[in-house]
Amino acid sequence: MALIITDECINCDVCEPECPNGAISAGQEIYVIDPKLCTECVGHYDKPQCVAVCPVDCIPNDPRHVETKEQLHEKYLRLTRQKAVSGER
Repeated sequence: MALIITDECINCDVCEPECPNGAISAGQEIYVIDPKLCTECVGHYDKPQCVAVCPVDCIPNDPRHVETKEQLHEKYLRLTRQKAVSGER
């Protein structure tokens, strides 16, 4: 499942640069995670990097976006193919 940033977020700016998919961005009040881009770092790392660096533990699984590890891996493959086709690095 995708991750979500809760309102306990202190806007410390450490999670955004850690996301290999660019799923984290500044929201109106706190950082937000785009569930269409979040793979919980499947395909990149063994565990979600945003969770690993968050000093206040405010990044749980999002119960509104339940996905298996296999589905997350498929999303990772789809996202990497899109980047390759568009010429992004």
